[in-house]
Amino acid sequence: DLVASLTLDVDQWAEQTFGECQLGDTRRTKRAVKLAAQAATCPDGSTPRQTESWADCKAAYRLFDEDDVSFEALCEPHWQSTRCRTESTWLLIGDTTQVEFGIFREVSGLGPTGDGGGRGFFLHSELMVAADSEEIVGLAGAEIFHRGSPPREPTVRRRKRARESEVWGRVIDQIGPPPETARLIHVFDAGADNYEVFSHLVLQNCGWVVRTRQLHRKVRDSEGGRWTVRSLLDQQPVCGQYELLVRSCWNQPARTAQLEVRIAPLVMPGPECRSPFLKQCGIKEIPMSVVEVREVDVPKGIEPLHWVLLTSERLNSFSQAWTIIDWYEKRQLIEEYHKCLKTGCRIEHRQYKTSTRLQRMTGLLSVVAVRLLQRLSGNGTITTVGEFFRTLAGLGGFLGRTHDGEAGWITLWRGMEKLILCLRGHQAMKQRCG
Repeated sequence: DLVASLTLDVDQWAEQTFGECQLGDTRRTKRAVKLAAQAATCPDGSTPRQTESWADCKAAYRLFDEDDVSFEALCEPHWQSTRCRTESTWLLIGDTTQVEFGIFREVSGLGPTGDGGGRGFFLHSELMVAADSEEIVGLAGAEIFHRGSPPREPTVRRRKRARESEVWGRVIDQIGPPPETARLIHVFDAGADNYEVFSHLVLQNCGWVVRTRQLHRKVRDSEGGRWTVRSLLDQQPVCGQYELLVRSCWNQPARTAQLEVRIAPLVMPGPECRSPFLKQCGIKEIPMSVVEVREVDVPKGIEPLHWVLLTSERLNSFSQAWTIIDWYEKRQLIEEYHKCLKTGCRIEHRQYKTSTRLQRMTGLLSVVAVRLLQRLSGNGTITTVGEFFRTLAGLGGFLGRTHDGEAGWITLWRGMEKLILCLRGHQAMKQRCG
């Protein structure tokens, strides 16, 4: 029945997700499984609230003190399970988020964040999503890193030392090439618009869709002519048009934007000043395509929409360009994932005293956040029951008035949290009372 399935689902999910973790001792793995189930039941709760007993709470603290219980060890089984997808095209949506714990907390081992006024670390993740839908499979790879305070130095010397942007390539290599019958397309924002990133993708036999802002970058066309990206696009005819409903924001009203699409093939040459990695890999130029989406007939006082996408795909028509645009529009799912981790799991409110403990907790909660996103994005079986959703939202504080619209995912999760707590109590009563 519904009571049994919802109650057991958390425990089964935790066993399937963390049961293969290699933590140096099978007892630690069992503890990780139990803690994951408790965290999934109450993702936004503190560790004492999640564990429900002092003995469980102390066991959780001890778990995160063990050297073998690393961020990578906790996440690796989930990453491997996610990557085992075949016979289709999968998007790997990547981005970096800062995990900020505040400058006034006494936590050892944190680094600067933001403009240097905060303290924390950075999490770079890639979320696997079905290309023909928004089915969220899971995390395919991730890395935590700390930001240092780089010295002022010439560009040539800076290229020779480790740089923060190299995390994009490391996680691409961590994920690796696609299985024989599958395609992997990495979808990134402008932070990945870097020749080294494209080179890592080529070496791993993966495709890409990357937004660029470097419109003055020098490239070659299909006939060998030299252009900037901007001037190359200006020479192209419009291959298609479409309309986009733009929501209102604080400084402009809602509108229907008229958008033109242009496409072109190009060859991107490598930089003259090459890093050690580029010298070693030997990739001197990379062929790709470019897609431009530009708003026309813009109302006075409105900033026009405009974005330019670089892709590994060959483009000859508007329908092919539309596929690339659709893939890039799914990039917002990584932002929703970060919201699940920070707001849904409240990772930045954890009261641990060391960066090491916080990183290990982040490993566990990064996977819990995936489950939260899957549940709230429509992947679960119960999401086809509209009335159940509204009732669930009511448990989370949704009033359901005429002009309230639909409940948000945070409200739905609060309702789910209350429901699961009631189901756990019901299950406990059945065990104690026969």
